[in-house]
Amino acid sequence: MSLRSVKYLLVLTLSLFALSFSSDLFAQDTLSKEAKPAAEGKKEGFDAAEVIFGHILDNHEYHFTSYHDEQGKEHHVSIPLPIILYSKERGLTAFLSSNFEHGEANYHGYKIGNEKIIAVKEDGTEEAGIKVYDFSITRNVVQMMISLAFLTWLMLSIAASYKKGLGVTSAPKGKQNLLEPVITFVRDEVAKPNLGHKYERYLPYLLTTFFFILVNNIFGLIPGTANVTGNIAFTVVLGLISFVVILFSTNKHFWGHIFNPPGVPGFVKPILILVEFLGVFIKPFALIIRLFANMVAGHIIIICLISLIFIFGQMNAFAGWGTTPVAIGFTVFIYFIEVLVAFLQAFIFTNLTAVFIGAAFEGEDHHEETAHL
Repeated sequence: MSLRSVKYLLVLTLSLFALSFSSDLFAQDTLSKEAKPAAEGKKEGFDAAEVIFGHILDNHEYHFTSYHDEQGKEHHVSIPLPIILYSKERGLTAFLSSNFEHGEANYHGYKIGNEKIIAVKEDGTEEAGIKVYDFSITRNVVQMMISLAFLTWLMLSIAASYKKGLGVTSAPKGKQNLLEPVITFVRDEVAKPNLGHKYERYLPYLLTTFFFILVNNIFGLIPGTANVTGNIAFTVVLGLISFVVILFSTNKHFWGHIFNPPGVPGFVKPILILVEFLGVFIKPFALIIRLFANMVAGHIIIICLISLIFIFGQMNAFAGWGTTPVAIGFTVFIYFIEVLVAFLQAFIFTNLTAVFIGAAFEGEDHHEETAHL
């Protein structure tokens, strides 16, 4: 079974620049020597691991910065998000994450630590035996809703323009001019080469997948937002949806090649059947890991480069200032690379999905051609 070669062509570049330092990094820089002793039980100095994982992991709030007043009291600038909890013993509970006071306080018999909420007693110790189900609207959920709302508005506004005749009897304008080449590219370079005459059936799904990933990738590069596509849960859901679409696109020829590979010696068939069967599940797994790993890696690199300023600054003030221009220069470069990666990963996920779907019913076309002969 042969697959058609795919022409990888990048026709779009987006000029986007938004350089920001992590809010937690600024907070560390504003700590004075007099304020540090007030933070008892906490690690003094800059903790790069805490900053990195605080950015790439999900959170129950949008945290922007922290600062200390003259008395050494720490204050946080953040947007609290809804906490929705359920337990059999205590029922349904809903409140804002600000009631936890950033992990310093208990509320309604619950406590948060490392973004995990547990049931506690009046003295603050964990109450064993109570299973807490967390249905909270976290930072990733909010950002996905925003991305979905933006994408829906964008597409509906463009559709309304076409209904009025703009872009049909005249040249495309504004948003039409921006997205029409992208839609044409996905249709001509992704759907048609891999899906043949069936491309129209799958084009809506491929376009939805491409733009949904792209919008979330771009939004993740805006300072203060979450890296949604760098969350494994997000990519798992996308991979499972593609897996279902691939399975529903298979036919008897596809499964026949898996469980009875033609032209293969009998003693090799058991091994090849196992490999081919595992390949059915490896395909969506490859989609999941590829998108997740690439989007996480870029964000980690950017934060690590900025973290160098504060790491060297702790050792020596001169070293910190000397590292600053180098770190910022590399950060700007990687940031522009990440803009390209945002488009590239959306394209790769969509293109591989089309390849896997096309491979699922490729034998059907071959069978029809043989019948006509």
